[in-house]
Amino acid sequence: MAYKLMAVDIDGTLLDSRDRLTEVTKKAIRLGVENGLIFTISSGRPIQGIEHLNEQLNLDLPFITYNGAMVVMGKSRKILYEQKMAADDVKSIFSLGERYNTSIILWSNNTLYANRIDARTTKYSEGFRVEPVIIRDPEEIAQKGVTKMLWYDEIELIDRYEKEVGQFLGDNINYHTSKPIYLEFVDKRASKAIAMERLGEHYGIKREEMIAVGDGANDLSMIEYAGLGVAMANAKDEVKAKADYITLSNDEDGVANVIYKFVLGRE
Repeated sequence: MAYKLMAVDIDGTLLDSRDRLTEVTKKAIRLGVENGLIFTISSGRPIQGIEHLNEQLNLDLPFITYNGAMVVMGKSRKILYEQKMAADDVKSIFSLGERYNTSIILWSNNTLYANRIDARTTKYSEGFRVEPVIIRDPEEIAQKGVTKMLWYDEIELIDRYEKEVGQFLGDNINYHTSKPIYLEFVDKRASKAIAMERLGEHYGIKREEMIAVGDGANDLSMIEYAGLGVAMANAKDEVKAKADYITLSNDEDGVANVIYKFVLGRE
């Protein structure tokens, strides 16, 4: 099978344990692209959180952002696909988060909003070099359109929230942890798999011609969707169980290994 599109998660996958994109992996990506590969970075982050990787690679790549809720070109910022949350779902999740007294973050039109400025929301916003805007009127923001919502709290509390929230939410929401301290919410019609499907339609690439690589629960949809689903050696056991192939760890350039083996045909 000639693979034409490859979607790769960031943390624990593309980057090593010190959050570096290694020269070995950069070289492999460039070689893949030179040979016709559509390489996309797939993340829960907004475009602001991925720009530095685009600069390091110096390629105009499509990015799957917000766990699949938006697909956007890295350099031109052209949006290829976007799925916003329903206003009623936004208001329900916001109200529930307030009841739990957790830190709430919203992304609307690539602007970061927070229910309060505290140590958590400040740390989160600094990671993307953006100033958080205080939410004065949740209804107004909900009507504008929200791409992703996130709760930020202690690991034990996030674990508890993840077990409990389902009973309070409608059927239109996907929710999962991305990091143990984040519980993220997007529309049901937004996932990394659906984003890959939309990219396939855009470029004329079939599902069987795609590779997806990841390590976490939010990567499962794309790993199961792609013709070749790949788990990192450092991935969670449930991710490995769903994968067709287990590559090297993120500290051993596992992504480069996949490109050389399955795209370039080299061992």
